[in-house]
Amino acid sequence: MTAIVLTWVKSSYSGADEADCVEVAISPTTPTIRIRDSKNQTGPHVTVSHTAWSAFLNSRPV
Repeated sequence: MTAIVLTWVKSSYSGADEADCVEVAISPTTPTIRIRDSKNQTGPHVTVSHTAWSAFLNSRPV
């Protein structure tokens, strides 16, 4: 079994030196988005569908 390699990206709402950050990655093998706490990179992460992620992004105030 081949390990999935994810490319994690820090939220644009996080400052460069901030410790409290959210990171997201697009799964290369399934249509999902992974979300994790940057302070706990080896810990658990949340997985949501592209549809759920899109709805979340579109629901935030501008």
